[in-house]
Amino acid sequence: MPDFLQINWDQPLEADCRALVKLAFQEDLAGQQDWTTASLVPEDRSGTANIVAREAAVVAGLPTVQVVLDCFGANITAANQVADGDRIDAGTMLVHLQGNVRDLLTVERTLLNILARLMGVATLASRYVAKLAGTRTHVYDTRKTTPGWRLLEKYAARCGGARNHRRGLYDAILIKDNHLAGRGKDVADVAAAVADARQFLGQLQGGMQTKEMLLEVEVDTMDQLASVLPARPDIVLLDNMSLCQLYEAVKLRNALSPQVQLEASGGVQLERLAEIAATGVERISIGALTHSARSLDLGMDWGGLS
Repeated sequence: MPDFLQINWDQPLEADCRALVKLAFQEDLAGQQDWTTASLVPEDRSGTANIVAREAAVVAGLPTVQVVLDCFGANITAANQVADGDRIDAGTMLVHLQGNVRDLLTVERTLLNILARLMGVATLASRYVAKLAGTRTHVYDTRKTTPGWRLLEKYAARCGGARNHRRGLYDAILIKDNHLAGRGKDVADVAAAVADARQFLGQLQGGMQTKEMLLEVEVDTMDQLASVLPARPDIVLLDNMSLCQLYEAVKLRNALSPQVQLEASGGVQLERLAEIAATGVERISIGALTHSARSLDLGMDWGGLS
């Protein structure tokens, strides 16, 4: 069946990155300059440096390096030594930098902050994905991302092997309990909500984008699931259900609407992934991929003067 749009490094992603980099330089320089470096380093001094991983990781975000250098107008050339998605050991060189020493010192923290964050997301995602090796269940990210970092963090999650859920409110229908409450109708009538949403999409003149938009609905009881399956949404999100409930949900889905995919979500722990996959759900969405990832330990090691 169709899936959510998967994120690659493209123009919208690069535009988001440029906006963040500009904010980062504003935070660090406030329209002025790096006074420490200006006071100590000759303006025409050249040198080399390497960005190095201090711990094992999954690489993500290397295209951001050139974005940072471009936004700063740095007189620096960058040579990537690895590729996004690569698994690396501690001590691996990620990028070799050569150019003006003042520029190297000024962009150092922005480069490391962005790469460390994205590689942290990718590395954590890879741990969740590894738990599902050999199963037919896939790990998905969520919208629980750092404001402004949505596309970057979702790109990083994909570098780690996870799949991308919807990008935002604009590229899929996902009916949740608060949407039902906001309708002012029977909050338990999820089937009617699915029918209304599908009718609404059919009336739009947006072309294939709206006609092919995925329709997902969240349920938290077996009664809701039984009522909505005949309406055949693309995906049903099973919110905070126990393992016993998940087994029951899969059995019910197989009997009533086998083409509907099931997504388990809510408080998913790394050590429970294999158990959840064994129930037969096709998807597990995990907010922790982005909201709980820590930044990796990266450093910029000095190469020398040239």
